[in-house]
Amino acid sequence: MIEKLNSFHIDKIYGTILSMHKQFREQAIKLRKDGKTYKEICGLLDVKIPKSTLSGWCKDIPLPSGYGKKLTAYKLFTLQKARKFAVIAIHKKIERKIERYREINRHLPDVIKSADTAKIALAMLYLGEGGKNVRHCLYFGNSDPLTIGLFLSLLRRVYKLDEKKFRCTVQCRADQNIQKLEHFWANITKIPLNQFYEARIDPRTVDKPSKKLEYKGVCRIDYFSADIVRELLEIPKIIMGL
Repeated sequence: MIEKLNSFHIDKIYGTILSMHKQFREQAIKLRKDGKTYKEICGLLDVKIPKSTLSGWCKDIPLPSGYGKKLTAYKLFTLQKARKFAVIAIHKKIERKIERYREINRHLPDVIKSADTAKIALAMLYLGEGGKNVRHCLYFGNSDPLTIGLFLSLLRRVYKLDEKKFRCTVQCRADQNIQKLEHFWANITKIPLNQFYEARIDPRTVDKPSKKLEYKGVCRIDYFSADIVRELLEIPKIIMGL
């Protein structure tokens, strides 16, 4: 009796499976005729069907016109989506590296408190961005607020300065608001606006709109001291044994 009952249930389950298989196949074929992709078919049927199975069911079905364009568009969408996730992953990896760099260099602010270390850093910075042919004054220019801020911070730390000897000049594009730029750089440099020279506009930019809206122009710093500029230019030579 138990064996007959088990056999009955097995046949019933098998019949149900065949019925479901036939139902899914018919629905899949209909959807394929409508131009659905295999992934879309699985999504609409809410069941995971192997691609090989779907391919066997639908191999003789003619696809509607325009399917090729749809498939191309879908592949492009998938590629763009993959690229977006790849960019996010790369940015996260970079962020982790930056955090690691910050962690292993957290001691450097204490190191640069040394007057000699600060002077070397200042000389190297001036060697890269400072004026070499102006002997009566120090001249330093850059468009990066961090670079300008670092230079002035080191300069003020290393030398006893007369703040009235500072002069500042904004070099900018023709369509920029000079007053806003001067207030911006006055805040970065801590140099009063009455010590700013007249701004210099690049004549090549006339009638050419700025593309980089975050661009604040170039800030040029002048400090009238022949002794300081001469010393800063000699330090790299001394380090190199020249």
